[in-house]
Order: sequence, then structure tokens, then C-alpha cells
Amino acid sequence: MVGADFLQLDPAQARPGSLTAWLAEAVRGAVADGRLAPGDRLPATRVLADQLGCSRGVVVDAYRRLTDEGLLSGRHGGGTTVRSAWAPSSDSLARLAGPGARPADPGAQPAGARTRPASTGVRPAGVVGHAAPSGMASAMPPDLTGPDTSATNLIDLSPGLPDLSAFPRAAWARAERAALSGLASSELGYGDPRGLPALREALAGWLARTRGLRAHPDDILVVTGVSQGLMLLARALSLRGASRIGFEDPGSFGAREHLRRWDLEPVPVRVDQDGLDVEALASTGLDAVLVTPAHQFPTGVVLAPDRRRALIAWARAGPPSGPGGLPGRLVIEDDYDAEHRYDRPPVPALRALAPDHVVHLGSVSKTLAPAIRIGWLLAPAALQSELVEARYWTDLASPALPQLALAHFITSGGFERHLRQVRRRHRARRDALLTALAAHLPGGTAHGVAAGLHLLVTLPGVDDAAVARRAAEAGVRVHPLSAHRVGDGPPGLVIGYAANTPDRLHEAVRRIAGIVNPAPVATAR
Repeated sequence: MVGADFLQLDPAQARPGSLTAWLAEAVRGAVADGRLAPGDRLPATRVLADQLGCSRGVVVDAYRRLTDEGLLSGRHGGGTTVRSAWAPSSDSLARLAGPGARPADPGAQPAGARTRPASTGVRPAGVVGHAAPSGMASAMPPDLTGPDTSATNLIDLSPGLPDLSAFPRAAWARAERAALSGLASSELGYGDPRGLPALREALAGWLARTRGLRAHPDDILVVTGVSQGLMLLARALSLRGASRIGFEDPGSFGAREHLRRWDLEPVPVRVDQDGLDVEALASTGLDAVLVTPAHQFPTGVVLAPDRRRALIAWARAGPPSGPGGLPGRLVIEDDYDAEHRYDRPPVPALRALAPDHVVHLGSVSKTLAPAIRIGWLLAPAALQSELVEARYWTDLASPALPQLALAHFITSGGFERHLRQVRRRHRARRDALLTALAAHLPGGTAHGVAAGLHLLVTLPGVDDAAVARRAAEAGVRVHPLSAHRVGDGPPGLVIGYAANTPDRLHEAVRRIAGIVNPAPVATAR
């Protein structure tokens, strides 16, 4: 892995010979602008050094430098944390502000800091929603799923399926016990429809450290998953008169049908090697779009920097709407598997560039398990109270105990340890799948291999839907690329690898190869 999810650190940004100074300045800046809050724990020196590909001494020296400044505190066996009382120096603020900036008020709150008065409650008054389907990434048309196969014989390569056998049962049980031991009787009632404060605080810190999102806990709406988040957003857009939304092509069949269920018609916008074609989006005349910028589904491409800037410019250029509307246009960012990356630097969340125009959606379905049913939604201020109200009338609030357990799991460091373990396992399974493809399907080209839980294999000259049906008959469930595409494009198979062992992956590819005419695998990274 190149770089760390912690603060989106990429050592390629450091000047030669200045890695320690670069790391210290990155942490210093994160504290000053609120991405790191008092009490937040920093990664262990050995772990961060391994992620950055540097010696442990570099991280130790950076931490020591910041500890000497009074920014960090650490004790043997207790880890390194941000001190509860620290203010950035005028020099630090000047470096953060950049050239030409006005001097900052030393007593002012840093932009994005997670300390502000709690918002007032929401008075529920709205429309009751319906239950939302789940498993959007792994959903596919019923006529392509093939005949029923016993769980013993079926090798399910559907994308979006995490390795459920890796669920940290013991660590999660400890988190639940910790949550119960500190639970007051009053907390067993109906909770805040936004989500419990403890979880929103933990998520605010986690998203700031790992996705570059500076948000107050009151900005976070806890939902039961991305599917519920999309339902709430579709309702809000429909109330504003929207009937269509931009959608990546190819893009998730399940998410596309989910939007249709809530009366939004997805309008296909082509995706190429740089991600969503923003010029094509602009030509549609739409005011909203759903994107997967960190790891496009299903191609696996990352939205290129110039496309990211163009997409934000498109959002900001929209005409102001009337009362109850949105300024500019809306980008809905599905951050569905950004935590899983193996051979590339971290990609910051799109919302960090324009929080007034980007909705950020995420969940633990791909990192822990779909059964936890916890996700989060960060929306522009103009939408927040409306979404909370709709959330209340949908199902009152999320269950309290899983929220408290997840909050403890995050703040105790258990979530980060779990992610490190599953990344190693997923990388090994990804490598096993690539080896099997090279051996049995050399005529295909693998795409999107640097991150995620699936890869795309394009297979020139085949009928991918027919291959998927015949593979199902042979006991292998795999998605044809055409099922996730509206327009024309090359055929291929979307293959999930996280949920199966290397030997089962090898057997699955061998069976598929018996259906597809073999021919050479080139790997596009």
C-alpha cells in the first residue's frame, strides 16, 4: 500500500530529505484545521511507517518533535494522542492560510473544528417512507442470476460481497459489552433521529482522519446504509421537482433500480479511463448526479484530478433555485469501498472540496458486515434538517446498541486494526484471482485491481450475459458487465474476490474458462 489513509498521507508529496518535517507539518496542520481533535489517537509508529514505506525512525522523530511542541502527548503502552489544550502558533496558521492571507484571530475557532454549540432538535413533520432494499452493488437482473444452487457448491463472485468470515466477533463482543456497561437506562428509549452523539462524534473524527472530511457531529446523519441514504435524497430531490438524475454508465444496476423505485430516472453519463465525463454530464441539463469517484463501480477507475475539479465547477455553476431549493447543483458521492486499497495512494473524499454541493454517503457494510446496518450521510446545510425529519418519519431512529458498539470500536482503535487485517487478506485473494486469470483466461484484461473488493475483466468478442448464465449453471455466480451498462461498450465480467478463498477463486476461474474461449491476461493498473 502506498501512503496512509490517516490524513490521506502520500509520501510522494514530501521534498527529498524532508520526510520527517513533512509528516510533522501534516499532523500540525490537521490539528490546526480541526481534522484531528483533542484526544484523537495517532497510528502506532511502526504501523504508520509501514504504510508510508519509510523507516520507523522518521515517524518517531516527527511524533517526538510534535510532543516537544506540546501538540501531542504519549506514554509507554498508551499510544500517542492529541493534547487537550493546544493552539497553533501564528507561524503555523500563516503556513496553513497560504500566501496573501490575512492574519488569523488567535482566539478564533479553526475552520472545520469539531467544536460548536449543539444544534437545536428537529420537529418531525413529514411523510413516512418505506423500507429500502440492500445489497445494491451485488444486485443483478433476476434473469441473469441463473438457477438456484446449494450454498455448498455455489461459488459466489458477486461484487460488493465482503469476507463475512473475517468479521471481528471477539472485538465486536468486547465493544458491545463496553457499550452496555456504560449505558444509562434513559438511553434505552427512542434515540436522536440523527444518530447517537457518541457515534456521530466518533465518525466525525474517523472521517476527518481517513477521508479528509471536516465536519461537526451535528452534520452527520446516521442511516441504516447507503440504500436508505439514497431513498432520503431521492425524496428530497423529488420534492424540489426533480424527476431525473445523472448516473455513471457503466454503473451499479442495483443503485440504478433503487433510484427508479423512488421515482428518479437515472440518465446515463459515460465513464472512461478518467472517470465520469463531466462535459457529457453538463450537456444533459441535469442538476444532480450520483458518482463513485474513489473507485468507480464497476470499472475501478479513480476520478482524475481535472475531472474532480470540473465536476465541482459544474456543481457550483448551477443557477440559484427558489425557496427551499439548493444553491447550484448537487453531487451525491457514494464512497462505497474507499477503505480497501492496495497499490495506490489514498484518494480524498470529493465532499472535502465543496461541502455545500456534495453529499457524502458511506457505510460499514463493506468493512464489517451488511448485518450491522449502519451508514452515514453528510449533506449540504440546506438539506440537513429536511433529511433528519424524513429520517425520523421513516423509522424513528437507528438501533442504539449497534451505534454505541461501533463508536467504541472506532475510538478504541479496533476498527483500524480490523481494516489492516482484512486488507492483507483481500490483497492475497486479489493476487490469487489475477494469477488464476493469467493461467486460465489469458485473453482478458483486468481493470481496477489496485483497490476495492472486485475487478473488471474485459473479454473481447464474447456475449457476457450468456457467459454469466452458463457460469451460474456451472455453479459460479458472476456479473456480466452489460448488466451494469445502458449504452454500448465492451463485454466483460465483474468479479468479486473478497468473499472466497484463493483455491475457490482458482476453481471459479477454471469453470468460467471452460465457457469462454481462452486467448492473453494483460493487467491494466
